[in-house]
Amino acid sequence: MIVPGSQLLKIGEVAQETGLSIKTIRYYDQLGLLLPSVQRNQAGYRLFQPVVINRLQFIKKTQSLGLSLKEIKEILDIHDSGAVPCPAIKECLVKQLAIIDIHINNLHFVKTELQTILSDWQDLESRDQLSQTICPNIK
Repeated sequence: MIVPGSQLLKIGEVAQETGLSIKTIRYYDQLGLLLPSVQRNQAGYRLFQPVVINRLQFIKKTQSLGLSLKEIKEILDIHDSGAVPCPAIKECLVKQLAIIDIHINNLHFVKTELQTILSDWQDLESRDQLSQTICPNIK
């Protein structure tokens, strides 16, 4: 729903204001992330309410925190229904934090393995030393 009397923005203006590409804004619109702040003029061009800027900034921020567009859409749907989305956002962030902890643990394991391999590393002078392995340092 477009607010009467509000200054509508063209997609290029929205892109410039948010730092997003026009292609990204169109994609978000196709996914339904920008409703209800989009309408089309007689020529079929998208026109946006100024509130779309805040919405796009929210999308950018939550994506940078690791939320998927699907999760963001669910949060925006809660908001658009008139309910407070904060509990759903918190749930997503708690899940994301758990995922990050798993990734950090995996990276620590890989780092330790790399350090062990490199500390025991032996440079080989010729291919004759390879025997039947590609590189004997990697076992």
